[in-house]
Amino acid sequence: MNIQTLLNQRIQAAMVAAGAPEESPALVRQSAKVQFGDYQANGIMGVAKKLKTNPRAFAEQVLEKLDLTDLADKVEIAGPGFINIFLNNAWLGKEQNNLRTSERLDIATVSQPETVVVDYSAPNLAKEMHVGHLRSTVIGDAVVRSLEFLGHNVVRQNHVGDWGTQFGMLLAYMERLRSENSEISMALSDLETFYREAKKCFDDDEAFSVRARELVVQLQSGAPECIALWNDFINISLEHCEETYQMLGVSLERKDVMPESAYNDDLQNVINDLDAKGLIKEDQGAKCVFLEEFANKDGEITPIIVQKTGGGFLYATTDLAAVRHRHKVIKADRALYFVDARQSLHFDQIFTLSRKAGFADDSISLEHMPFGTVMGSDGKPFKTRSGGVAKLSALLEEAQERAYKLVASKNPEMSEEELRNIGRVVGVASVKYADLSKNRTSDYVFNWDTMLSFEGNTAPYLQYAYSRVASIVRNAEIDVAELQGEISIVESQERALAVKLVQFEEAVQQVTNEGMPHFLCAYLYELAGTFMSFYEACPILKAEEEVKNSRLQLALNTASTLKLGLSLLGIETLERM
Repeated sequence: MNIQTLLNQRIQAAMVAAGAPEESPALVRQSAKVQFGDYQANGIMGVAKKLKTNPRAFAEQVLEKLDLTDLADKVEIAGPGFINIFLNNAWLGKEQNNLRTSERLDIATVSQPETVVVDYSAPNLAKEMHVGHLRSTVIGDAVVRSLEFLGHNVVRQNHVGDWGTQFGMLLAYMERLRSENSEISMALSDLETFYREAKKCFDDDEAFSVRARELVVQLQSGAPECIALWNDFINISLEHCEETYQMLGVSLERKDVMPESAYNDDLQNVINDLDAKGLIKEDQGAKCVFLEEFANKDGEITPIIVQKTGGGFLYATTDLAAVRHRHKVIKADRALYFVDARQSLHFDQIFTLSRKAGFADDSISLEHMPFGTVMGSDGKPFKTRSGGVAKLSALLEEAQERAYKLVASKNPEMSEEELRNIGRVVGVASVKYADLSKNRTSDYVFNWDTMLSFEGNTAPYLQYAYSRVASIVRNAEIDVAELQGEISIVESQERALAVKLVQFEEAVQQVTNEGMPHFLCAYLYELAGTFMSFYEACPILKAEEEVKNSRLQLALNTASTLKLGLSLLGIETLERM
């Protein structure tokens, strides 16, 4: 159940009954301090101002029309017109029983599911995935999992870069290796080296660079031999991506790949349609669109170039075709783009132009979900010790090795197999969670010591918290399925835990509404802390039978919520650490 939504609906209805305009927002928020209750409605002042009436007097009129007796003990007016709501302990106990008996922790699927296209990860297939792909991949995947959990129809789209002039260079190098009878798959096992060698040939060998340009023309005109060579390269590159996705625990599969090349046949149509709408101007032979909305203070406009002088198309052309496909073919209600913040102007322009050109109308919400950069300790984008771009697979391997050593030093009695598994789960989770727990729009510093710490808002801390709760339940030596009886909320720590547990759905909805998984991370971290306070203050296993059963069920609800919450972030849990 989403209490915030329920309270918003009830208080809004009371506000309207007291004379507020229809759709006046109640603005219900979780209270920041215990003395202000569990929730606070902040919408009274704004409405009172519109009605030209005293906000406190209007709040009193609203309270006369408001009935929360089924779920609140106390509803009071504070300050100039805030309404503070204190939830009822008996109601909280009943909600805990509902959580306990529900596989989905009492979270219903949405009544009106939306079709949501999520464009994320999108590596350039000319190279191997590197640390720069981490954010789009893990943030996008957490949002996708949360959307699906709430019942939306999600269409994953991995808009990989598989087209462009650089592929001429790579295909020319493949041709050369084949003519020398070299093993292509061996050469492509390290894409970075392959790309470097091809680039060296392109820069140093005139005949090679001429051949590379010829192959670009052949590729674009669909020459069968050239397309076959290109398909071989793309296939091997995608296998590299899939290995990394598997290691990272990301839900992207081959069927989700919607590459740049998929839109090739529509690119000339995009130009023709823009032209028919009178939007295209020629500038030095290139076809451009100048949007007044993007003029600077001197009236100068950075154009959107949609076709180069030589007739080639650009990213903008492909992105316009993709918007049209997502709106007209997929019929999406929302299209979310998890792409670097440095592309913000590009997407502002693309979305504005898409609407002007009729490629998208108001029925689709186009949302760029920008993210910051992963930084090194020097304050510059994160690199390897040798100064190169950090390959994502190598980074994950190092994370697993570091976690393995850390866990082995604390648990010398564990078997090698179990240590390796814990190292794998904790290592990968540490890298993912360090990213997911930061506000997506911020840059953050990549730091091994911080992300692998068992203290603070980290994956190891939360995974340990889950395994600790699971061990408490195990130590009770009872059949969990037969654990019944009322959950009674008496002590303040029991109450704090019960309140936190019923707020899980609100955190998940923040992730889906705003594309920000750090809200769910913060919630899970607070939940783990609230449980530890409860555990220290309220004995479980030594309590009398009825109290013990009630508290064990609270512990079970905590374990279930931590497990489900972490799984929505794409993070595994362990029963023992």
